[in-house]
Amino acid sequence: MSSQMVMYDDEYRRITQVCDKLSREANARMVYVIDKNGQLITASGETDKLDSTSLASLVAGEIAATGGLAKLMGEKEFSTLFHEGSRDNLHISVVGSRVILVVIFDNRSSLGLVRLRVKKSSEELVQILEGMLKRTQAPSQQSPFAEITDEDIDKLFG
Repeated sequence: MSSQMVMYDDEYRRITQVCDKLSREANARMVYVIDKNGQLITASGETDKLDSTSLASLVAGEIAATGGLAKLMGEKEFSTLFHEGSRDNLHISVVGSRVILVVIFDNRSSLGLVRLRVKKSSEELVQILEGMLKRTQAPSQQSPFAEITDEDIDKLFG
């Protein structure tokens, strides 16, 4: 991310709702939203069956490596990756150049359906992310810690 964003509870809930809806509509086993640093933002579906922390860091690493390949080939980035396995498939996409959307699905769904639903969900996520960025960059909107004075800190730790 080019600038630091702060996510409030409302945005977290909205992002989670997008994941829940995508999971249902794409008939996916699991859906994850991960930041480009490899931190899990939220997940939906059968997430107890997978080490989400490892998945998040590996996917972020893969996106970074793929970014290097894209630059080598003169591309800005490869925004979508697909892995087909014998049981499960992974659809990985970069959303709004800020987060990574991972959809894990099996033979109960299809790549076409997943791609269609990911496109709509990505648009919703971009709107949420843009709202977060605008709020973060707004001059009237300061850090949640801006109201804390040196006197408050002295009282707390003094």
